[in-house]
Amino acid sequence: MDKCLIIANTYKNESLQLADEIKNFLKERNIKSIILPYSGNTSVTDMENVSFAISLGGDGTVLFAARLCAPHKIPVFAINLGEFGFIAGIQPHEWKNRLNNFLNNTEHIDYRNLVSATVFRNNKKIFTSSALNDVVISAKGSARLVSLDIQSSGIPFGKFKADGIIIATPTGSTAYSAAAGGPIVDPSLDALILNPISPFSLSNRPLVMPSTMVIEITLLPSRCEEVILACDGQVLVDLQEGDVIKIGKSEDTVMLVGCNSHLFYSALRSKLNWSGGPHA
Repeated sequence: MDKCLIIANTYKNESLQLADEIKNFLKERNIKSIILPYSGNTSVTDMENVSFAISLGGDGTVLFAARLCAPHKIPVFAINLGEFGFIAGIQPHEWKNRLNNFLNNTEHIDYRNLVSATVFRNNKKIFTSSALNDVVISAKGSARLVSLDIQSSGIPFGKFKADGIIIATPTGSTAYSAAAGGPIVDPSLDALILNPISPFSLSNRPLVMPSTMVIEITLLPSRCEEVILACDGQVLVDLQEGDVIKIGKSEDTVMLVGCNSHLFYSALRSKLNWSGGPHA
């Protein structure tokens, strides 16, 4: 471990202070570090010679770190300074012990799938991005229907009218997809979730699909002229009528330090009050 990238969420008061503490901790162990302030629209930094990254913030900061680090096969050590902590599982009071474990190769590393989205306009690729949580196609304004033709691996699913559509990974199943009535899926499963947002038809239900499926969505004419695609709610692109969006499992996976099934189910109980039934 020669060099560390410390991604510090500037909206968290304790983030930059903790970043300095970690920088000094690593310096004592002859590990160089760079602090990258993250404010939601941070430019991509130089990843040359970076051995691992430390994320200081909530799950949103981890989403940014995952997209940044996955293509370079750089593990992300995620310290939770947010509210939910479904992905960022290392608590601030335990970072020293857990970081020592990681540097000594005794800390658990979880491999998580990402989803990839590519937009084609007039048969030309105009945009591509990955996401750890989800890819969402929706109207810019609220309560505006969009029309979508959806097929997967040559199988027609039909024409959908809805506020939008979510394609989520199992990691993202507890995020926007869950709020839109989608299933909660163990992040160790190899799957994709297709979840319409407030569909015009009651027959349109969320669907769990194998990750080998490639979902192809064509934006059809509708009264809504402003439609966007969002990757993890952080990377946005405007869509036009006739655009074709291909969404499937990314070739990259992200290595998350300290994430495991215990964290996932513990977060379900503590954050979503998932208790199995009423208490006596």
